[in-house]
Amino acid sequence: MKKYITKLFLLGSLLFLGTSCENDAELTTLKTVTFPSNLEATTTNLVLTEASEDEPVELFSWPAVTFPVGTPVTYSLQFDLITDITGPTAWQKAKIVVVGEDVLSKALLGKEINKIALDLGLTPDLPGKLIVRVEARLDHKIYSENLTLTVTPYLNVYVFGELYMPGSYQGWNIETAAALPEIEKGIYQGYMSVLPGAGLGFKLNKERNWEFFYGAGDTNSDLKRPSDVDFVLPGEGSYLIKVNTNTLKWTATPYSWGIVGDATAGSWDNSTPMSYDHVTKTWKITTSLVSGNVKFRLNNAWTINYGHKNVTDGLVYLDDPGAYYIGEAGTYEITFKIEEVDPATNGYPPTATYTITKI
Repeated sequence: MKKYITKLFLLGSLLFLGTSCENDAELTTLKTVTFPSNLEATTTNLVLTEASEDEPVELFSWPAVTFPVGTPVTYSLQFDLITDITGPTAWQKAKIVVVGEDVLSKALLGKEINKIALDLGLTPDLPGKLIVRVEARLDHKIYSENLTLTVTPYLNVYVFGELYMPGSYQGWNIETAAALPEIEKGIYQGYMSVLPGAGLGFKLNKERNWEFFYGAGDTNSDLKRPSDVDFVLPGEGSYLIKVNTNTLKWTATPYSWGIVGDATAGSWDNSTPMSYDHVTKTWKITTSLVSGNVKFRLNNAWTINYGHKNVTDGLVYLDDPGAYYIGEAGTYEITFKIEEVDPATNGYPPTATYTITKI
């Protein structure tokens, strides 16, 4: 991956990253790579209803793309409006569904396509046009031919709420407990960090009070009401918390944004993890940096990463090859804030905000 980044930087005359790469695999950046055939869908006319929101309503499929490098190819679906796929800002408002490595099809539920259609501005109960394409990514990205869908979305009048997560990690204060937004009916998702020395127990509350709360049931993964038994997190670190009050289950999956680059302690090999501030919904770190470059990436991997375009807009861009340059060694406070979306439905946003301040 370091070699791929370096190659892209060299092509853009960003020579300062050229020394950080050592992988000897052949690159494909200058090779012509294409989709051998078109994206296909089971239907191009979708009339969506709330009654079928939990059913698969569309199956997309596409051929494998062959890059000269024999490593896995990551595929994503991109949805946008006809009016937003041309010009200098083409596809920048697209909704992205990350499919995975070497996966050649993706089924979407009615509610998933409905949310995409509404988020892009289609009018409920009226047919509208969406354009969809497939992105294939290795050391560079290529795209399938566009496919046009006619979609009639519906208006979901369900009012989404939140669950609150008081616990040892923040002193059991219900007023400042992490909030888990409801992303589907009865399904809540959010992020939190357990700092070194903090406790691991927590409860789940319907309101910011103690009148209705869940504790652990037969196992740590089961929700039970009433229960005085605390749920227990796996340990210190950052997690994606997902709670399903329909099935009365919850999970904690390691999840952390971090900084990476030759200015950081892990250089280009290992991310330095940031901690999540659940009050401001911001990822933060105070750390020592040397002269060099900094990018942001998720879960110590290059699959989802954000780079700097050497401009002063305070933004980093999804999968951009650029990096923020640290000109002077010292201690820096770094923040990273990204729209909290369900990536399984919407993919990751095209931009995130950041600050890097020497202290």
